[in-house]
Amino acid sequence: MPANATDFTKVLSQTVTRLSETSVSLNNDLGGYGHVLPSVVTITEIIKTLKQLLFPEFFYNNKPSEEAMKHYHIGVDVDRLFSLLQRQIACSLHFNPATVAVVDGIESVSGDVAARTISELPELKRMLYTDIRAIFNNDPAVGNEAEVILCYPSIKAMLNYRFAHLLHRLGVPLLPRIITEIAHSETGIDIHPGATIGEYFSIDHGTGVVIGETCIIGCNVTVYQGVTLGAKNFSLDSNGHPVNVPRHPIIEDNVTIYSNASVLGRITIGHDTTIGGNVWVTHDVPPYSRVLQGQPRSEIFTDGAGI
Repeated sequence: MPANATDFTKVLSQTVTRLSETSVSLNNDLGGYGHVLPSVVTITEIIKTLKQLLFPEFFYNNKPSEEAMKHYHIGVDVDRLFSLLQRQIACSLHFNPATVAVVDGIESVSGDVAARTISELPELKRMLYTDIRAIFNNDPAVGNEAEVILCYPSIKAMLNYRFAHLLHRLGVPLLPRIITEIAHSETGIDIHPGATIGEYFSIDHGTGVVIGETCIIGCNVTVYQGVTLGAKNFSLDSNGHPVNVPRHPIIEDNVTIYSNASVLGRITIGHDTTIGGNVWVTHDVPPYSRVLQGQPRSEIFTDGAGI
């Protein structure tokens, strides 16, 4: 501790200077646009509004009548979502060095992307309802689909993921990662927005699930807690930086992966396959297989008629 007030004032001054230098350095790294970065607070509000639009029966504080919802509340929320989303997309585009050069057109581009996102919401809702149905069909502990919507962390994670994936497909930088990381911090389920996931996707329990950026997952796939669909290794460019190439698994239709299994690398898990708990898979698996703990590769069970 400083011996007197003068010394303490000097320490404070030096600390402020050093913190300011760090902020300036970071701002320069961001191309000078640090002041227009997306707002996590606003993004959280976007997700809240999205939940009300997709599940109006569940997430309005005071449930309006069906007529009022149809002719007023949904329209108001769509308009609000558009306004919030357009601004956050614009902030994200400012952050991207590739779009800073066309900064004068960013507001127009962000409005177009926000409108296209809004137009995709009915399909997003349909996809989420397939995920809800998949959990209801796979978990005997579920009493009804309302319980899935209100209680299951996987639906929260999938709502964020499917919305973020839509933005990712439309070329929005940064914002999709923020959206999925919000769900990651709340649920323990880490899904990169770049992953491609088909209909009727079920995550049971969910804690510790990791799905990497270049994963391709088919329809009717179920994974349990602790499952990792990750990369086995990655390539480096001439400067020693990781190269973003396909490096995560392809999971075909009707696959079940039990708890704490790790499926790593750009491999294919054939359709109608079961991966047992606590296994480590780094090679292709043919359709209709069962991969169980302690089995050597040569003893994977296969049955062309199914399991």
